[in-house]
Amino acid sequence: MSELVFFSGTMDCGKSTLALQIGHNRSARGLQGVIFTRDDRAGEGKLSSRLGLVTAAVEATEGMDMYGYLVDRLSKGGKADYVIVDEAQFLSPEQIDQLARVVDDLGLDVFAFGITTDFRTKLFPGSQRLIELADRIEILQVEALCWCGARATHNARTVGGEMVVEGAQVVVGDVSRPVGETGYEVLCRRHHLRRMTAPAARAGALSPDVLPVTSD
Repeated sequence: MSELVFFSGTMDCGKSTLALQIGHNRSARGLQGVIFTRDDRAGEGKLSSRLGLVTAAVEATEGMDMYGYLVDRLSKGGKADYVIVDEAQFLSPEQIDQLARVVDDLGLDVFAFGITTDFRTKLFPGSQRLIELADRIEILQVEALCWCGARATHNARTVGGEMVVEGAQVVVGDVSRPVGETGYEVLCRRHHLRRMTAPAARAGALSPDVLPVTSD
């Protein structure tokens, strides 16, 4: 029975690595998949992991009919045994509906990988629709860690090393960007609420406490 499966987690928890592994395992058994991605860190039409693995993918552009793409591929004699979708949070709800139709009408497994919430702790529309429609939701077991060592549960956007909570929902970046650029950091809930990033924590640790002044 084909399924729509949503693999969810914070940034830096191995979603893209698992997507690549699933594709590798199935291709090793002679199965052929179609890989979609959107706004990957490595550029258009690529699925990459932070471990350095990269493979070609179909860029799921805004407004693309993903169901129609697969029907057209199959009608022209192409093969598709399963579908992998990385960065699924960036898809529109309508595109998630199309993926559900791929499962129900074409009988293909769809493995979608994405972040659930944005830097403001708000659901991405694509992730929300996946939660509503998925046959299964899998929380990745590789836990990203906050700078304090606790399990990271939230994604923070940083500009110049400082956490921001306003701006466009989608700004492409990564956890390894230089401090002066727009980047991201994973935090536990406590430090996300306090807007305490790793640079801010280091700066606080380097600031000496004011000692009381006493006169003899």
